[in-house]
Amino acid sequence: MINLEDKISSCVANVPPSAIRKFFDLASEMEGVISLSIGEPDFVTPWTIREAGINSLVDGYTHYSPNAGYTKSKQAICSYIERRYGVKYDYDGECLITVGGSEGLDLAARALINPGDEVIIIEPCFVAYKATVLFAHGVPVVVETKRENDFKLKAEDLEAAITDKTKYIVIGYPGNPTGAIMTMEELKPIRDVLMKHPEIIIISDELYCELNYVEDQPSSLARFPELRDRVIMINGFSKSYAMTGFRIGYVLGPKALVSPMTKIHQYCIMSAPSMAQFALVEAATNCDEQVREMRDEYNHRRNVIIKGLKDAGLDCFTPAGAFYAFPSIEGFGINSEEFCERFLMSKKVAIVPGNAFGKCGEGHVRISYAASMDNIKTAMKRLAEFTDELRKEMQ
Repeated sequence: MINLEDKISSCVANVPPSAIRKFFDLASEMEGVISLSIGEPDFVTPWTIREAGINSLVDGYTHYSPNAGYTKSKQAICSYIERRYGVKYDYDGECLITVGGSEGLDLAARALINPGDEVIIIEPCFVAYKATVLFAHGVPVVVETKRENDFKLKAEDLEAAITDKTKYIVIGYPGNPTGAIMTMEELKPIRDVLMKHPEIIIISDELYCELNYVEDQPSSLARFPELRDRVIMINGFSKSYAMTGFRIGYVLGPKALVSPMTKIHQYCIMSAPSMAQFALVEAATNCDEQVREMRDEYNHRRNVIIKGLKDAGLDCFTPAGAFYAFPSIEGFGINSEEFCERFLMSKKVAIVPGNAFGKCGEGHVRISYAASMDNIKTAMKRLAEFTDELRKEMQ
């Protein structure tokens, strides 16, 4: 009998399943679980956005769109970026509408990587960064960030990782899982390193750009004019606009880089959903106030989470963006995966082990505060009980 497992591509077989989904799936099979594991806003998409999608169906827009997206939708995206970032992109050639931001990461990897090319990954990071590189037969080169530096990338660490095989760097701030940000001032040393290596492409993950609790204007390497034509911006509407189910994202960058990504998109996806493209026009054009309201609520939850972690005796730097906290659980004599499993089984609260986001994430756990305030308060009370029990075990 044929062994079908032997037929699977080795680069796929060697990539482990997402640990985020593992704990989400475990929690979904248990009754009464509070899940702080998944990075999904608990807000319902603002009504005017939903209404725009509904109206597009009523008007009969139920067919394929142009491969790169409707002109109106691309124009809305480019206008939003010019308004919020101060950076201009041509909707005709420099913008591609994708099925979520994750498709953009995959397209970039497949469009850029030749077997053996190196890609610098800043860890801890979103689980898809390394996986998309491996699927494209690239070589991830990990640069670790540290709690004592608030998980910000240091210029000297980036410089040390660059070789003559480096094809691109993936940088994502505000960061998942840490909630770290880098201001424009803090990005200047990174810019200076990259200016010394003009052959390196920059993939900038901006999915959490509007969830910044320190600065109003998003910080981004794309805002440096001298780097603009080497940056592929990956962005979307899932996180800031509570539109995860719409599966709508976009890529912005120089035409020479967006064009091959569009070619892959043509063959593999055809086009992003038409309804979602009409919804994004409303989101990008008229929903700044709703985004601010959601951000303010996340900020309130963030403060409650940080206090809850302190009450539980866990050290955690104050996250400045996204909707995650990344506290240390060192000192309990167990690794992050065991900590999360025991917490789930004994207290029915699901969080994610830090090593899911890279080896340097070990000793931490990711807690999402994209959940109701009642659930957050209950979960923090259970966490304090759990850590107290662990400390008694160690006595």
